[in-house]
Amino acid sequence: MNESRESVIGTPLDAQIEALTEAGKLRRLSGAFARFVATLGMPSNRPTGGAEAPLMLACLLLSELEGRGHSCLMLNDLAQDPSALLGWTPEEWNALRDAAGTLPRNAMAWRAMLYSCEQVWPVGDLDFKQPLVLDGERLYLRRYWSDETAVAGAVRSRAGQPLPVDTAEARHWLDILFDHATREGGPDWQKIACATALRGNLAVITGGPGTGKTYTVARLLALLFAMAGAQAGGLRIALAAPTGKAAARLKQSIDHALDTLAGKVGAALPLRELAGRMGAARTLHSLLGARPDTRSFQHHAGNPLDVDVLIVDEASMVHLEMMAALLAALPPHARLILLGDKDQLASVEAGAVLGDLCHDAEAGRYSAATLDYVAAASGQQIPAAFLDAAGGALAQQTVMLRQSRRFGGPIGALATAVNQGDAEAARSVLRGDSGGQLLWMEAAQLPEVLKLAVQGREGAGSGYQQYLRLLQAGQTAAMEGGPDVHEAWARDVLKSFEAFRLLCAVREGEWGVTGLNEAIEQRLEAAGLIRRRGEWYVGRPVMVTRNDYGAGVFNGDIGLALPDPLRPGSLRVYFSEGEAVRSVLATRLRNVETAFAMTVHKSQGSEFRHTVLVLPREGGSVLARELIYTGITRAREYFTLATPSAHILAEAIAERTHRASGLRAQIAG
Repeated sequence: MNESRESVIGTPLDAQIEALTEAGKLRRLSGAFARFVATLGMPSNRPTGGAEAPLMLACLLLSELEGRGHSCLMLNDLAQDPSALLGWTPEEWNALRDAAGTLPRNAMAWRAMLYSCEQVWPVGDLDFKQPLVLDGERLYLRRYWSDETAVAGAVRSRAGQPLPVDTAEARHWLDILFDHATREGGPDWQKIACATALRGNLAVITGGPGTGKTYTVARLLALLFAMAGAQAGGLRIALAAPTGKAAARLKQSIDHALDTLAGKVGAALPLRELAGRMGAARTLHSLLGARPDTRSFQHHAGNPLDVDVLIVDEASMVHLEMMAALLAALPPHARLILLGDKDQLASVEAGAVLGDLCHDAEAGRYSAATLDYVAAASGQQIPAAFLDAAGGALAQQTVMLRQSRRFGGPIGALATAVNQGDAEAARSVLRGDSGGQLLWMEAAQLPEVLKLAVQGREGAGSGYQQYLRLLQAGQTAAMEGGPDVHEAWARDVLKSFEAFRLLCAVREGEWGVTGLNEAIEQRLEAAGLIRRRGEWYVGRPVMVTRNDYGAGVFNGDIGLALPDPLRPGSLRVYFSEGEAVRSVLATRLRNVETAFAMTVHKSQGSEFRHTVLVLPREGGSVLARELIYTGITRAREYFTLATPSAHILAEAIAERTHRASGLRAQIAG
């Protein structure tokens, strides 16, 4: 063990790893992991052949890619040039590769070398619980291989077992629930999605903003109630989302839709009564029963959730480990309906589960049997262009909503251009006449961005000064008017704050979250809108950065620090929950950060009347069209793009986010 350790510590490769770490190109964790595995002894009858340096390099890249959202390392990438995946220059990769000495020349040689390493378990061989797993042409950390395998197995099982459906009864109810004609005269994909979801224990419904995902799932719930007949009252429905705000929005949207539907279906289906039995939407952590200081949950295969139907919104944010835990905790009979936009940014943590599940969504790839079933159950004819006899079981349970009923106009056109990778069309939309909905600050200067953050822009409403003036104007009355008055005031201030948001592509630097938050605070203080006295002050917006089960707050929750009416001089942080608010003493919240500016990643699941997207001066691996698209689609009415360098937009649109994953291959079997 000591000899093995000495063989890797202090080598040229070790020195180069340290240099890249000091330059901020590598996480310190990645280097430590690589050194650890390279010096680890395992029982094995396979010769190592002196593979310490190549193994150390593979472990380094595997760990680093995991930190960037990849679930595995593709051997082809390892054998060629992974610098683009890592955000490095080719010269940086070449220096690291040269420091490692002689390396396998291609993916096949890498596979043979890794197979010989006692720290690696080649799938199908004797398993000694090694930390690394070699599955075909993919190298994994064992935990991610286990999660990916579990998700693939659950998806195959759920998608591959169609449920019997009385198509005549389904057609009757679907015709009642969907009595509108599509605007473009094509098939009603919302109606198709409901019919498709009816016949399986897994349904994936994807679509961009305004395509009606929650509108559709509300009708699906009504359909499930109707088809359950006398058992409808006992149907156990759960609603969940990755963040508290997304969960609250899901519940609010479904409640509104079901209330509207109740008048349409009449006494034949007591929808209001049935909907009233559904509990509040919850975060996935709360649903599964997260435990402090552990990755395990209260609910799992041995203690499954007590649900018949689970609807998960904003599924693009669900990472691989969470999806594995969720599927394990679902009883076999329960229906899982996943909603999300496949084109949004993937989860911050490893995996791009929704993207993998929706790989064939645009093409459809439906079988002839699926087309026949959909026609019988919904009366809708899926065009022959979406027919593919080779389509797998998952494709038959996946529907893409293709017509936006709300998200149109200039913002919709811009989002479409970005999503299609058409930089010229995006520039044309931004520079065209948008009626004030769009503004492109092509050569933005920092003072301009700060002025925009404080004052907003003409025609699009005020910036942050709006909620702060509302706060100041009503504070005295709220403090003296009793609990109901104070809560109403807090709710109004929260709503005003949620109307405007500054989104960043990066965290660090003057164009990133940390730099802009500090600069905005200074501007607001100079304008007399806030008075900073240490970390906490009245009006401070904060984002929770770590789950705190004791305080009942979760990563991504956003609240405002306001005076505590019961403790003069104290502050509480108020969080919006639909039309209600809840609060926590500010002193109890240790894992928070100021949230005038936030990353695009953290904004998923939210919408703002006016969204400002700020890009940095230079690109990098983080800038890609998915990030731009996600930022644009957070805007409900107005969108402003601030670019210190105009060329950065085209560069970002040209890049696509690629995450190494074996999930699709494992689902296909």
